[in-house]
Amino acid sequence: MSVLAVGMSHRTADMRVLERVTVAAVDVPKVLAELLACPNVSEAVLVSTCNRVEVYAVVEAFHAGLADIAGVLSRHSGEDVAGLYDHLYVHYAAAAAQHLFTVAAGLDSMVVGESQILGQVRLAYGAAREAGTVGRTLHELVQQALRIGKRVHTDTGLDQVGGSVVAEALADADAALGGLAGRSALIVGAGSMGGLSAAALRRAGIGRVVVANRTEGNGARLAAALREQGVAALSTGLDGLRARIAEADVVVSCTGAVGAVIAEDAIAPRPADRPLVLCDLGLPRDVADGVAAVAGVRVVDLESLQRRLAEAPSGLDTRRAGEIVAEEVRAYLAAQRSAEVTPTVTALRKRAAEVVDAELLRLDARLPELDAPVRDELARTVRRVVDKLLHTPTVRVKELASGPQGTGYAEALRELFQLDPQLPTAVSVPAESPVDGGS
Repeated sequence: MSVLAVGMSHRTADMRVLERVTVAAVDVPKVLAELLACPNVSEAVLVSTCNRVEVYAVVEAFHAGLADIAGVLSRHSGEDVAGLYDHLYVHYAAAAAQHLFTVAAGLDSMVVGESQILGQVRLAYGAAREAGTVGRTLHELVQQALRIGKRVHTDTGLDQVGGSVVAEALADADAALGGLAGRSALIVGAGSMGGLSAAALRRAGIGRVVVANRTEGNGARLAAALREQGVAALSTGLDGLRARIAEADVVVSCTGAVGAVIAEDAIAPRPADRPLVLCDLGLPRDVADGVAAVAGVRVVDLESLQRRLAEAPSGLDTRRAGEIVAEEVRAYLAAQRSAEVTPTVTALRKRAAEVVDAELLRLDARLPELDAPVRDELARTVRRVVDKLLHTPTVRVKELASGPQGTGYAEALRELFQLDPQLPTAVSVPAESPVDGGS
């Protein structure tokens, strides 16, 4: 059983393809259930963000597992499997762990160094756990990824210099409008991206914010938080978007809805001296295609951001971050290899205990007249001798097993002592919360 990572991101597919493959939050439990129903998949976590869709699964075999996962993604998206393979990347075993650690560190993001991915990985883990698709292997892998992502940002200072998709979109809006300070903004969607947008707008000195959300209670909470921070803010439902858009200078839409939320007929042409910037951060897109053709309106979306960021590298020095990820990958793999030998060591000690018990019973039968204190001392002595004889080889085999070629040592023990270690048939996931990191 090994971990297989199958995914598609802004690096391998354009936003139009990603849009079709992305999995809305409401559909995640259904897709996870379908993955777990596959004959070669025993655990699964699905990460679906504005610039990546990735499945991390524990599989029986590489090719069969890949076929299962690609089939689920194909059925969900309506894309032909052969067409999907043109955009998918695949990582197996050690490479899968390295990829997830790199993703969690923000080193594979559209905006290199962004920390939002930590929160997105944490949410993906929570959804998989709630759906019952996480076992010990993926639990340990994701926990390590979250810890490593947090360490990278803490030790390298990426949090201070790395941006975010929200920040980059609003930077484009700021440039187009000649500044955001004192202007009016509309945020459509009060989820995590909406919260990030509100915080970024506040820092930019926005004058007024309206939060429009399908569930008005969530929008009201975000608006209240803005008012507490000194920003004039109110909340509303999604009805009457045309009037709210007409009042705004900048609109940030990030609903996660399946279809367009802002249609072409919701946008009135703008005069040259009062342009409108629409930041569409939804995947699938929230803004209809025809909106960009409306006079006086500029649309900043993930596709345009992808092009701009690809043409203008971040300039961040990520060497130290890469070194940390590589170091953590080596430590994780060493720990995994060491853990794999534990059942063999346990079986060896069990075999030794059985032999000692059998010999002590034989001694009892042959020398029934032995005094109880003498009998007890003999038993303790025999057990101490066996424990001392086993101590060095069992410690050493764990040390040796942590190396790249370590599995051979466990196999040698099993062969020499004719051991048959029995692995647990079911493993429960610890009840503690995942490592905190990101938003």
